[in-house]
Amino acid sequence: MFKKFEELMNKYLMPIAHKVDKQRHLSAIKAAMVAMTPFTILGSFFAIIPALPNMIGTENAVSQFILNNSELLDLPVTLSIGLMSLYVVMCIAYNLGNHYKLYIPGCITLATFAFLFTAIETVDGGVSISYLGSKGLFCAMLVGIIAVELYRFCKEKNITIRMPEGVPDFVSKSFELIPITIIVAGTFILIRFLSLKIFGTLPPQILTKFISPLVGSMDNPWAVLGLHFAICTIFFFGIHSSVFGPVTRPIMATFIAENIQAMQAGQPLPHFYTAGTSSAFFGFTGAGITIGCVIACLLSKSKRYRKIGQISLFPSLFGVNEPILFGAPIILNPIMFIPFVFGGAIIGTLPMFMMHWGLLNKPFFDPPYVGVFLEAFLTNGDWRILIANGLQLILAVLIYLPFFKIMEKQELKNEKEKLNKESNIFSNEDKDILSDLDLDF
Repeated sequence: MFKKFEELMNKYLMPIAHKVDKQRHLSAIKAAMVAMTPFTILGSFFAIIPALPNMIGTENAVSQFILNNSELLDLPVTLSIGLMSLYVVMCIAYNLGNHYKLYIPGCITLATFAFLFTAIETVDGGVSISYLGSKGLFCAMLVGIIAVELYRFCKEKNITIRMPEGVPDFVSKSFELIPITIIVAGTFILIRFLSLKIFGTLPPQILTKFISPLVGSMDNPWAVLGLHFAICTIFFFGIHSSVFGPVTRPIMATFIAENIQAMQAGQPLPHFYTAGTSSAFFGFTGAGITIGCVIACLLSKSKRYRKIGQISLFPSLFGVNEPILFGAPIILNPIMFIPFVFGGAIIGTLPMFMMHWGLLNKPFFDPPYVGVFLEAFLTNGDWRILIANGLQLILAVLIYLPFFKIMEKQELKNEKEKLNKESNIFSNEDKDILSDLDLDF
């Protein structure tokens, strides 16, 4: 039965997953969201600083500096998290333009120009940047793709100005962009006009209303559990979880940005599903929470499995579990399907349920990967999160151990047979010949 299921996955799911992973627009979105990692880390870090006086008291030099320079210390948050959509549209334009071999400066400027048409809001004679942050993220993705596709269309249809030979390339490219810029600008001016006239609001707000059911569903831990189950399933069959990146990363980025903004405003943090919690909990020692199998290997009577456990332990502490995945093996091993897929999804989502139920504080920081336990603690500074990771560790061992024992039993049998074969290097016929030689001598 498992073999048929594997054949079904290889025949139907793997080709779809590979196509999704290679799809140019989704790849551009995924690359753009990965590029946002330094900004979310920076914004998260500076969002913590204003809270320090409450922790260490106000009557000291550090707290006084923070209180007297609050505007300066808030600026990195505004210029990172607060302008995230602007950076995303630039990155998408860069990656998609690079795919089409277009003029990259032209792609970036056109996409940024187009996005500002849709997202800038005039308030009391000034300009509001509220839609340049997380609120405009999905609009930025769509605008970046449309702007570059319009550029490509104009190039293919020769809707450009061609300069004579000998004109410097940078001058030629600038003149080439004039009609394209007019078309792109006209398109997005029309979109803004229709949006305001028909819906009475800007495009980012309209798009947010359409996508909000998808985004809002990720505030439900049961929906996240379903997602984690799907990720573990395809990972088990050798398809990397990055195929989900174009969908999950924008939601994670939106959620951490909204948590940081809520923290700045002194409000309760609304979301538990962020890149930090996904890495610290679902990726605890690697996808599938494979530390349970590593510990089982270390305790094994089998020499081979003990060696695999020793090799796999240190990388697992930093979320690198390829040695155990392919060494045990776990990938495509029917015995390990239940602990890896079901155990990995349930144990990996458990701390998120705890956050949803109010047993743990919600995250305000997406830390760089610093290893198990510490990474989880840095997401929210709640010491109870270490207990949650400890519980994950215990549950992982309990769920992997019985299935590992099945593998171990077979391996010990193989090792015994190999040992017997090595100790009996002479066949019965060889032994008879040696016996005759002894008698003759």
